[in-house]
Amino acid sequence: MSGYEKELIDEALETNWIAPLGPHVDAFERELADYVGVKGALALSSGTAAIHLALRLLGVGIGDTVFCSTLTFVGSVNPILYLGATPVFIDSEPETWNLSPEALERAFQDVETGGKIPKAVIVVNLYGQSADVDRILNICNYYGVPIIEDAAESLGATYKGRASGTFGKFGIYSFNGNKIITTSGGGMLISEDIEAINKARFWATQARDTAEYYQHSEVGYNYRLSNILAAIGRGQLKVLDERINARRFIFNRYSELLSEFHGLNFMPEASFGRSTRWLTTLTVDPDISGVSSKQIINTLSEQNIEARHVWKPMHLQPLFNGCSYYRHSDTSVSDYLFENGLCLPSGSAMTENDLQRVVECLDNYIKPKDLGGIRSEKKQP
Repeated sequence: MSGYEKELIDEALETNWIAPLGPHVDAFERELADYVGVKGALALSSGTAAIHLALRLLGVGIGDTVFCSTLTFVGSVNPILYLGATPVFIDSEPETWNLSPEALERAFQDVETGGKIPKAVIVVNLYGQSADVDRILNICNYYGVPIIEDAAESLGATYKGRASGTFGKFGIYSFNGNKIITTSGGGMLISEDIEAINKARFWATQARDTAEYYQHSEVGYNYRLSNILAAIGRGQLKVLDERINARRFIFNRYSELLSEFHGLNFMPEASFGRSTRWLTTLTVDPDISGVSSKQIINTLSEQNIEARHVWKPMHLQPLFNGCSYYRHSDTSVSDYLFENGLCLPSGSAMTENDLQRVVECLDNYIKPKDLGGIRSEKKQP
C-alpha cells in the first residue's frame, strides 16, 4: 500500500459511499484516463469483464472468430467463449514475447482466401511491455478489423512515447492483487469513443432502463467497481511511477547479479518503448546451463521462494483443443518460452537482501562442479 489509501477509504466510509458508484469511482476513472491520455474510462470488477464488454461492443457473437495472443492468461480468452465465438491463437515473436505480426498476417491471409474474417483481434502486452503496435495496426487496418489492447500487465508502459493500452479501439487494464497497482480486484475499460464507454457502463450496471421502476430491455451484468475499491485504486495510482521505477530497479539488479551465469536470457526490452518490468522474466537454456527452468522453480520453492513458469500458451490448454494456431515461424516461440521460461520474485517492496537471497539460492544450486556449469570458468573460485 502507498499510504494514501486509508485516507481515501475513510472518506468513503464517513460519507457512506460504499456501493458500486460514488465520487471515488468517478475520480478514479477520470484520473486513470488522464494518466494514459484517453477521453473515456470505465471502472469495472475485473480486466476480464472489460474484455467481455469490449467484445460485445464490437458485435462479437455466436459463430464469430476472434484472433488472440496465445501466450497469455485465460482471462484474455474466456470472454470470447462467453459470447459464443471461437478464438484463433497467434504466436509470440522473440523480440518482445508479444503477438507476432508475421503469424498474424498469415492468419489473415488464410481466412481471406477461404475462411471468416475475425470480428476483433485481442493483442496482449505481456509482463509490462507493449507489443509492436504499429505493425499489428497496419495489418488489422488493412483488413478492417478492430483491436482490443489487453494491457492488464502493462499499465505505465509506453510505445513510442504513448501509453500502452491506448492504441486499439478499446484498451483494458487490470488491478488484480498481483498487478503493479491494485484495487484488490478490479479493471478498467478505456476508449476514445465516449458513446461506447457509456453503453458499456449501462451494460455493467445490469442494463437498467431509464424508468421509475426496474425495467430491463437488454442483458446486463453486475460488473461495476465499488467506491471503496476505487478509493484504493486512487491511492495506488498516485505512486504508479514509483512502482515502475522500483520494478525496473529490481530487474536491473537481477541482471547485474546474474550476469555471471551462462544460459540465462532475460526478456528483451524492445527499442520502441519502455517496459515497466512488471515481472522479471527470463529463459533458461538447459543445454548450456545444465538445469531446466522447472528445476530452478522447484529448488527456489524448497527455500520458500516463489518463482513461476511463464504463461502456458492457450493453444496448449485442454479447454481450447481444436482451435486454430498460427506459429511465428517453423518453430513455436510461445512453446519455447513456456518450456524454458520463468518469472522471478519481482514485488515492488523487494529489498536488496531479498534479491541477494534469491541469487544465493540459485548460486548454491547451479554452482559448477566437474565440467563447469552455467557460471563462466573465470568466475569459478
